[in-house]
Amino acid sequence: MRIRSFCHAILAVAALSATAAVAQTRVDVYALTNARIVTVSGSTIEKGTVVVRNGLIESVGAGVAVPADARVIDATGHTVYPGFIDALSSAGIPAAAAAPRQQGGGGGGFQPPSPVPTSNINYPQGLQPEVDAVEQLRGGDGQFDAVRAAGFTTALTVGREGVFNGQSAVINLAGESVASMVVRTPVGLHFTFRTIGGTYPGSLLGTFSAFRQMMHDSKRLWNLKKAYAADPKGLNRPEADRSLEALFPVLEGKMPLVINAVSEREILRALDLFKEFGVKGIIAGGHEADRHIARIKAQGVSVIYSLNYPKRTTSASADADPEPIETLRARANVPKAVASLVKAGVPVAFTSGGVSNPSDAVANAARSVEDGLAKDAAVRAMTLGAAEILGIADRTGSIDAGKIANLTVVKGDLFGKDRFVSHVFVDGRLFEQKERPRSNEERGRGQGGQGGPSGPSTIAVLNVAGTYTLNLDIPGQALTATLTLAQQGTALTGTLQAVGGAAEIKNGRISGEEVSFAASVNYEGMALDLTVSGRVSGDQMTGTINSAAGPIAFSGRRNP
Repeated sequence: MRIRSFCHAILAVAALSATAAVAQTRVDVYALTNARIVTVSGSTIEKGTVVVRNGLIESVGAGVAVPADARVIDATGHTVYPGFIDALSSAGIPAAAAAPRQQGGGGGGFQPPSPVPTSNINYPQGLQPEVDAVEQLRGGDGQFDAVRAAGFTTALTVGREGVFNGQSAVINLAGESVASMVVRTPVGLHFTFRTIGGTYPGSLLGTFSAFRQMMHDSKRLWNLKKAYAADPKGLNRPEADRSLEALFPVLEGKMPLVINAVSEREILRALDLFKEFGVKGIIAGGHEADRHIARIKAQGVSVIYSLNYPKRTTSASADADPEPIETLRARANVPKAVASLVKAGVPVAFTSGGVSNPSDAVANAARSVEDGLAKDAAVRAMTLGAAEILGIADRTGSIDAGKIANLTVVKGDLFGKDRFVSHVFVDGRLFEQKERPRSNEERGRGQGGQGGPSGPSTIAVLNVAGTYTLNLDIPGQALTATLTLAQQGTALTGTLQAVGGAAEIKNGRISGEEVSFAASVNYEGMALDLTVSGRVSGDQMTGTINSAAGPIAFSGRRNP
């Protein structure tokens, strides 16, 4: 716990500002009037009303009457969509604390997984498919501020660690308790082509071997249990094995096997495993899935397509080495590939893929629209298409009476540069954002990068320099951090300090009221990388840090 608390504090040191301040209200009845309504399940209503009551969509249509007890929201100039669904994430699941490096030789400095407990678990950590996302979740609205601000209301969540990542759950992105967040569980069993440091399987070949052996052992145990249940006389009682029993629903076709596969080689391996064991399969990632569309369709495989698109990680310079042709090709092709999958009739959903800024996921979907993906197909992949793949289309994913009131209200073109998510409903609860004035710089970018007919305009830059005291929202703890910022134009530098650890701000920038930066902290050989984006209002800062140690909400004030 000391290491985890220390890491949380160090990460919070690197906290600067955050996502838009969101006002939450507790009214149970709402009427969104004069709105353009994209139902997804049916025709778009150019001007209509959506009534929300007690967490559900009560009615929707062009001629719907406004209830007398409703809070009316005039949505003129806005479009109402079903709440966006992140079809694969680790939302709400704190990252496990990194193990400290061992002193002395051997093992490459890695801490082996904890020993297998004396129980009916016969496999080491990382090879335990019975791990349940719900058991790892934590409640609390604040951890989802940035995700909701981008328009997401729902997510499939599963653990980050292991070869078997465990069993996933669909959650709504609001709720003070885990019970209030869960929409469906379990949903799928997740597997990643990786190894386990310090123990078997320590190689990719060992990973394949371990997977196949566990699947075969599970099938054998399944058959033994069925035979014993039918007639136990003369048969030894089969032993209980939680890990192998967790694979039963996959073998029975009751639960899909979700394999993280991005490259062509990984995708082919996933397809081979689906076929070998005759299971229902889902590919997550799928950036090169368009190379094997015919086979994907023939096997009835769905694709959860990652919106974490390849991008150049270093600034171009005359001295920089040219990028490999494979990298250039991937940056060009990945935004296009999803259109080929959709046109071929492959079921597709979108996942944020771990992007550091959730709004980048929607921006990357817009890139795919520019590269040939139809707008209605992109919206479907973010809503009803995802709900169908995740088995929740009967309760969410479209705007229909009786479904959960998960709604995203957007001003402007969803796939344009001027979009703004003004309201989000999660389980009928309203989260409202105030639109900040756009800077001259931002208006210029919306006009092809020019400052207007007369050329570049003078841009007023918000002054955020100074020293801030940050209060970190870590359950059961009261921790603070000190942030010192220096500013030159739109560039930010500075340091952050907490619990004896410090980090230097990298790539700091302010645009309008939004601040972003990166930082890296080393602690006993562990590298903790951070990315932060958010908003400053006067002397106040509020927001969330997303990192490998999980989300941390914070608020802060500039010292006099």
